[in-house]
Amino acid sequence: MAAKTGPTVRRMQLGWELRRLRKNVGFTRVQAVEGLNFSETKLYRVEEGQTALPKQSDLRELLERYGITNEEDVEFLVDIHRDSLNRGWWSAYRSTLPSGMAMYVGLEDGAKTIRVWQANVVFGLLQTEAYARALFTSAKLVDEMRTEFIERGVSLRMERQEVLTRDNPAEVRIIMDEAALRRQVGSRDVMLEQYEEIVRLAAKDNVSVQILPMSASVYRCFHDFTLLEFEGQLPRVVQMDTEDGGASISDKDTTIWSFSRRFDALRDGALPVGETPNFLLQLAREI
Repeated sequence: MAAKTGPTVRRMQLGWELRRLRKNVGFTRVQAVEGLNFSETKLYRVEEGQTALPKQSDLRELLERYGITNEEDVEFLVDIHRDSLNRGWWSAYRSTLPSGMAMYVGLEDGAKTIRVWQANVVFGLLQTEAYARALFTSAKLVDEMRTEFIERGVSLRMERQEVLTRDNPAEVRIIMDEAALRRQVGSRDVMLEQYEEIVRLAAKDNVSVQILPMSASVYRCFHDFTLLEFEGQLPRVVQMDTEDGGASISDKDTTIWSFSRRFDALRDGALPVGETPNFLLQLAREI
């Protein structure tokens, strides 16, 4: 069974196909939009999957300009366009999401595989509600967060975790630095519950968790990133955290290659998957 495809993935799929068709006929974006009802900037954002094409008629005119006249091909892309206009469940949280995070959550929701490196805190898809709330609350005064923002942030994080447990879950491989697990967030009880939750989730067939010990003299990356893969021929993407809590997303081949190499090096330096439960049990004893 294929992974479910939400509007964000459909936008990316449509944008990728439109970019390919434009390049096939040798048009620049300026040439492609000449005389049409949207700008070169709008086409760029559509090709990057950042926004939907406003109208079906805009899509049909663009396809005609690219020489796509076969009705089956046109209808296939029209169907993708129609899906891309839907609102994902995460749209209810858009007003409280940092820059780039709405697109990332949509891509995460539609991913087939998710590979993660997390250096500083427990990865969001593994966090308990208590851990997530303590994490948000610790930044409340510094970042001037309202209580509503914290509660919506926690709620969003809990809903995101359905990607692990739904009928057709994503395959998720997470590597965390030991420091992310030793750094206390909230109380001792919060941390103990968090360790138990990681062990529970890591027991699932589609989830693996590895820990990179602080004592290991191996390669380590000091900023978080996530590699996402999708069904079909969609390009892989990498998400990198930004300083303001947002997300930077790229599908450039050189960037994907670079971060894939980093993930492989981190995986090779981390403890085997089977040692994670015992490692967390030892951490629980120590605190």
